[in-house]
Amino acid sequence: MRRPDFNDPDLPLTQLFDAWPAVAPVFLARRMLCPGCPIAPFHTITDACAEYGLDEAAFRADLRHAMTD
Repeated sequence: MRRPDFNDPDLPLTQLFDAWPAVAPVFLARRMLCPGCPIAPFHTITDACAEYGLDEAAFRADLRHAMTD
């Protein structure tokens, strides 16, 4: 099965966590409750950054780093 496109603006967080489990600690380190949240199937990275007041570009860079470790 092919991984989803990380750059897809409509990528649900649940698919992100399924494809790249190593990104969950990036969320948890910022005290974000997205991993395991019942809303995660409906939220995107953009939504999460807006909800938590994060700079999306910087957050995505941290996620990319976790994906390659």
